[in-house]
Amino acid sequence: MEQNKEMTAQESLNLINEMMNNSRRCILKSNAKYFVFWGLLLALFSLVIYELWHATGKPSWNFLWFVMPVIGYPLSSLLGKKDNAVPQNMISKMIGWLWLSYGVFVTSICLLSMFVTPMPMRITLLIVLIFGFTETISGILLKNWPAIVAGFVIGVGGAWVATLLHDEAQLLLFTLGGIVMVITGIIVKYQYK
Repeated sequence: MEQNKEMTAQESLNLINEMMNNSRRCILKSNAKYFVFWGLLLALFSLVIYELWHATGKPSWNFLWFVMPVIGYPLSSLLGKKDNAVPQNMISKMIGWLWLSYGVFVTSICLLSMFVTPMPMRITLLIVLIFGFTETISGILLKNWPAIVAGFVIGVGGAWVATLLHDEAQLLLFTLGGIVMVITGIIVKYQYK
């Protein structure tokens, strides 16, 4: 009888593990297109802001970053209109809260640097580092190596490159980050096709 309880407990753990893995696969499969979408949008916005800043010499073009979510979220909703609902569970909620935290942190840092105390141009280093960290943690939660590696490349590699670039040239790091996100989305899409 005792052995039956152990096997039942083991079977329960196996079932829970299988359900979590299925959930991860479902989340990754449905979110691959969002990696591509947000990566393209990030690359586009960073290039536009870079070009405008470079042409005029005015860093105030950075205010356009606040337009990105205004355009991105409605388009993202349209993109996902025909999708099957991704199961809401601990993993999907944690990833949602993780990216929301990223948005709050980065927006707060930007607002502080604009209105409270001017921060040096190295703010890009901080933003790209937090971005990479967020993507890496998402990859860890989803047990997806392309996302883990992409996050590390964007975060650590981008932070290092940020120390070498100045002024508007640092915006090209976000272009690179967008490209890495697109590549990650394509890899994930083909992993779970």
